Amino acid sequence: MSESADLFRHVSAEKAALYRSIMDVFALAKRQYRLQLRPDEVLAEARWPDHVPRIEEINAALAQLVEWGNLESHPDTARVSSLGDFYRARFLYRLSQGGEAVETALTVFVQTLHRRAELQTVALEDIANRLQALKVLGDASEPDVAKIHETLRDLVSVFESLAENAQAFMAGVARSVELQQAEASAVASYKRRLIDYLERFIGDLVRRSDAIARLIHSLEAGMDAMLQRVAEREARDAAPGDAHERAVSLAQYRQAWQERWAGLRGWFFRTGHEASQAELLRTRARAAIPQLLGAISALNERRSGRSDRSADFRVLAGWFAECADDREAHRLARAAFAINSARHFSLDTDSDGELPSSTRWADAPPLRIHPRLREYGEAAPRGPLPRVKDRSEARAQLARELAEEWSQVEAARLRLATGRPMRLSELGDLDTPAFGVFLGLLGEALTEQTGPEASVERQTSDGLFRIRLTPLAADSRASINTSLGVFSGRDHLITVTPTRDGG
Repeated sequence: MSESADLFRHVSAEKAALYRSIMDVFALAKRQYRLQLRPDEVLAEARWPDHVPRIEEINAALAQLVEWGNLESHPDTARVSSLGDFYRARFLYRLSQGGEAVETALTVFVQTLHRRAELQTVALEDIANRLQALKVLGDASEPDVAKIHETLRDLVSVFESLAENAQAFMAGVARSVELQQAEASAVASYKRRLIDYLERFIGDLVRRSDAIARLIHSLEAGMDAMLQRVAEREARDAAPGDAHERAVSLAQYRQAWQERWAGLRGWFFRTGHEASQAELLRTRARAAIPQLLGAISALNERRSGRSDRSADFRVLAGWFAECADDREAHRLARAAFAINSARHFSLDTDSDGELPSSTRWADAPPLRIHPRLREYGEAAPRGPLPRVKDRSEARAQLARELAEEWSQVEAARLRLATGRPMRLSELGDLDTPAFGVFLGLLGEALTEQTGPEASVERQTSDGLFRIRLTPLAADSRASINTSLGVFSGRDHLITVTPTRDGG
């Protein structure tokens, strides 16, 4: 354990910058397939942060790195030209196995810290293409297992990259630290680029998620057979063993592929009552815009200058002097110092009644506070605890309201999701719940429409309905009367069909 810890000692040692410059040279040599280096080559090729060290310092640092286990040394006899050179210590150095592992770990660590989360619209297109290729390969009379295996590997690689970047984006997209230190012009430019970036990604995610979900649904019937063939192909490379070991190895390969497929499916389909990961990512991307605007607002507030309390009081004193009478001065005092009721403190435990929060402090009864509050910082009076309020009636009332609202929404869905085509002009009057359901369905259909004359058909994001929308003549008009007003526009033929299994 101590030997492994020594491998990282050069990172925090006194001459850490010198050691890291030397190790960077050996890491570069490893990437260039150079096996070993001499001290003078290290001195010439390294990037020194402050000043170029002497060759004696390089030799001492190399010896220390060998002692810690990061490097290995071997006698250098290639340049021996005299007996004195033979007896002089000359060494060739190369990365040890532990040193190579440390350099790999540090490289991954730095890349992870500097990685910027990306919303990969190209990955969505690649996933759709790979799924379409899988469907073609699976429908063949004699499936090509090698091509299916290759396509599945590409699909998993693209999907893992998409999921990893999406997770990093959801962890922190506002970049609040950078915004706090940026210039105003840079912030405005970044705001425009980010909003355009998010709008483009959200539109592509909404458009492609439905197509990907349809492809996954069409592959469900034959996916188990394809995963079985792929697992059998991978199991051929397993270490030799008896029949039981081969069966265990095959089961492990099959389980691994089933878990990958379940993860891909969960990205684009709801699991129980939980929303799909694509829907969560879309929600998070939408929430990034108000987060950015909030960060910009905070930046503008900081740049507006410090608050001068004395200047504020002088301005307030001038306003008091300009008041026409005491009544106007009292109104100004209540607004300036927030002189309102203090009933929200909940300190009056002896009071049986409840005063509304709008009660003026001058009209409310006095609030008696126990001296313990000032003396000990707590106001727990001695004696029995206050009575627990019975809120069963309020909860029952809330349950009744929720049930009534749910019944209204269900009635609206039954009215609209008939499975038969109907004109918008024939819908007639819609109440508030039905109009809300109608707007949601219409909005999802219009996001897929490529032009005002194009017909569109898609499944809703919750997987409950399939919508088909066909525009009618350009001069046709439809008007729908609602409690909020009249909704009017070009007439369309709409068909809303409920799905059998909800996705």
